[in-house]
Amino acid sequence: MPGTETTRKQHTLGGAAGLALLAFALAYRFFPGALHIEPQQEPSFATNAPGQHAPPHPTPTWAAVKAPPAQTAPAAAPGASVESGTSLADAVRMGPPVATTRIVAALLRKARAAEENGALFEPKDANAIALYREVLTAAPNNIDAESALERIAGALRDWALAAIDRGDENAAQRYLAAYAELPHSEDELAEVRARAKTLHHVMPMLAHAADLMKTGHATEPAGASALEVYRGVLKLDPGNALADAGLAAIEHDYLDRALSQAAQDDFAGADATLAQASSIRPGSRALLETRARIEGIRRQRAEIVLAQGRSALDSGNADLAEQLAKKAQSISPDLAGLDKFALRLRNARLYASLSPGQVIHDRFLDISGRAPPVVVIPTGQFVMGSPADESGHRDNEEPQRLVRIDVGFALGQSEVTVGQFREFVQASAYVSDADKLGTSAVYEESSGRIADRRGMTWRNDYRGERAGENLPVVNVSWNDANAYLAWLSAHTGKHYRLPSEAEFEYALRSGSTARYPWGDGDPDKLVGNFTGEGDRSLPSKRSWSSAFPRYSDGYWGPAPVRTFPADRFGLYDMAGNVSEWVEDCWHDNYTRAPRDSVAWVNPGCERRVVRGGSWGSDPDQVRSAFRVAAPTDTRSARVGFRIARDL
Repeated sequence: MPGTETTRKQHTLGGAAGLALLAFALAYRFFPGALHIEPQQEPSFATNAPGQHAPPHPTPTWAAVKAPPAQTAPAAAPGASVESGTSLADAVRMGPPVATTRIVAALLRKARAAEENGALFEPKDANAIALYREVLTAAPNNIDAESALERIAGALRDWALAAIDRGDENAAQRYLAAYAELPHSEDELAEVRARAKTLHHVMPMLAHAADLMKTGHATEPAGASALEVYRGVLKLDPGNALADAGLAAIEHDYLDRALSQAAQDDFAGADATLAQASSIRPGSRALLETRARIEGIRRQRAEIVLAQGRSALDSGNADLAEQLAKKAQSISPDLAGLDKFALRLRNARLYASLSPGQVIHDRFLDISGRAPPVVVIPTGQFVMGSPADESGHRDNEEPQRLVRIDVGFALGQSEVTVGQFREFVQASAYVSDADKLGTSAVYEESSGRIADRRGMTWRNDYRGERAGENLPVVNVSWNDANAYLAWLSAHTGKHYRLPSEAEFEYALRSGSTARYPWGDGDPDKLVGNFTGEGDRSLPSKRSWSSAFPRYSDGYWGPAPVRTFPADRFGLYDMAGNVSEWVEDCWHDNYTRAPRDSVAWVNPGCERRVVRGGSWGSDPDQVRSAFRVAAPTDTRSARVGFRIARDL
């Protein structure tokens, strides 16, 4: 028997040998040359699905990346880490590796070559699946072979599903049969089989639908058309790509027809065809895009027709302009500019019978009398406001802007008189703001100032005395003016209102671009009731501290209307006599102001605009651009109003 020392040495060598063997096994298992293969794709097989349409996805070819052959790694040193993330205990638990013989290695190389060439299950004895199985027969736990078969199984499952999607039943069954023989999930296999069964059921339906399409029965007869068959397929197989492609083809025919109809200006037909198309694939992208294209064609055509209408109107042919406007509206009811053109057309119609400068004197419909005369104002454009270098310029008169007067209107020939306002009060029993509030501002001869005095109303003149019937009415508020206009509208059947600020300045300038309506300098002839150097009050014979030099109009306060010459538009006292209310709310400047004749109104505003000079205004306040704010209940001996009328 060996001695104790010998025995100890044997045990030591045996332990070392055992550790070395374990280390070698771990190194072999975790550090051989690894086979690296990219995700698999379906091999190319020439198949044709029933129906007219190509498969939704191209048939891929199998592609694998060659990897170096597996080889035995050198033995690892005892205690060394065998793989990052894998402990020695884990490796021991996995058991010893299976030795790779030369025969097994040769089989693996053969199997890999077959896999790379796409020979997965054909030919019978030389396909990748058979060869990997042969490897496992020789080496039952070979990881490379097991991984390869799992990889191929996953690919076959995906190919079977792809074949089902494109309607290739034969290919689907081949891939399904091969997949069932490989490692798989029973749930996934059941799912693929169920889909294959559904495909088998709908294939005759798809073939029938394709035949109906070829014979021109896409949508007719009802209940026996390709459309109905495709819908039946989708009920059985909601995701069927071929049925959806068939519906898309039917939809395409309708959409093409709708586009053709729109190109021929048959928009009613295009709308009807689109309605039919919308029932085939509701909300499809093709439907939405075609609808947008037709809407663009519609809008473009309508704009061309409306432009033709504008040209006809500009040339004086109102009848043709109206016909073209109606046509543009029938093409695109929501076309921008139609409402504005309609107003221009109505204005042109009125001009055909009236003409700019003509005086209108509307009769009352239910009582005796007439409205104050108004003058038809020609349309046009002007620069509103004043330049910064104009003498007397104020910040609220800028920025200057071009304003278009596209809508015809008529403006009071003169200011509303005391007699005209009295007629309204007596007929309506209206109570003015001055009557309600008890005071108004009048001129005090003793002090030469404008001051509030009790008991003063519209019945009084600028000094507080009884006013003459032909004097412009003063001590009326903005509220009073609008009450009169509402009454006037009700009894004439016409729309009377205050002029907008733009309309007032346009009429005041009457074509002038200068500082004053008559020019840039002081007046050299009698043009209106202003503060003149030669004017004197009675009885104290006061003079103005700021007045037009060498000018006298003979009046200290308001003069009877139409005392002075009319301007180029046939209007009286636009620049003098009394300042006048307009419709607009007060804004400190013209930033964001409208560029048309519409009044600039903010709901609930408490201050309105007063325009035009008065008998008591200094020369800077008589400028065409001058403007001032006043509360809506203001009563003053310097402020009255004139009417405007829509045509």
